[in-house]
Amino acid sequence: MIAVCLKWVDQRPEFDLLGVPVAPDSRFAGVSAADQAALEWALRCRDAWGTASNEQVLAITVGPPAADAVLRDALAAGADRAIRIDLPFGTPSRVVATCLAEQLSDASMVWCGDYSLDRGTGSVPAFLAHELEAAQALGLIAIDLRSATDTTALRRVDGGRRERLALVGPIVASVEGSTAMLRRASMRSMLREHQVEIIAGPTQHTIETVASPARPYRPRPRVIPMPAGVSALDRIRSITATDTPVSHGETVTLDPAAAANRIIEALSEWGYRTR
Repeated sequence: MIAVCLKWVDQRPEFDLLGVPVAPDSRFAGVSAADQAALEWALRCRDAWGTASNEQVLAITVGPPAADAVLRDALAAGADRAIRIDLPFGTPSRVVATCLAEQLSDASMVWCGDYSLDRGTGSVPAFLAHELEAAQALGLIAIDLRSATDTTALRRVDGGRRERLALVGPIVASVEGSTAMLRRASMRSMLREHQVEIIAGPTQHTIETVASPARPYRPRPRVIPMPAGVSALDRIRSITATDTPVSHGETVTLDPAAAANRIIEALSEWGYRTR
């Protein structure tokens, strides 16, 4: 079996005030160019050597019911089967990879896009390779499909260098969107009724939640009045206080409890915290 992982995502993603991507608008949702290229490479693999081995292409996605649209498009383009794992949008990548691996244990090759349009971490292919205990070939920019046992690829690495790999299954490969253009689906296949298999995802309490990293305390910025002065030079002098004597602080000797109270009082006097 040859599998391709597709992510239902907004083509023009929006983010909330904290930088978290919001749920896609179904009117503008679809898959990225990288995922389209991954689907095309999966179809090319089946066409190149799938006749003798009776290989099939499985399109799979994780998401809500609206994500069925990307699977129907994949079936119209030539995929043989489609599975959607029912999980809410925004599920952590590790959980997504675990759910995908449960359905792809028999896959000889898994194709993915190198990154999605919303968060763009590109972490799911790596997590998936770990879950499947398969080799990984990430960030491919060129593929040469010779045979099922003789396929090579070119991978982008740091510093403008390239790395040539031999793709020997089982393997998880991620490709850039420029490597291939998805074939156009025929009108007959687009109008045909396609069946999408739905698999229930894990319950909410089994989804891994990642706590925010702990950071050292950082006081709020000090509030200072507007600079006074008519000219720009006077205002700069007012901000930098270059015309006032420099104070080197106060040296005190106190016990720990009294020293802590003195620090809090000083922070309040300097405007770093409210009283």
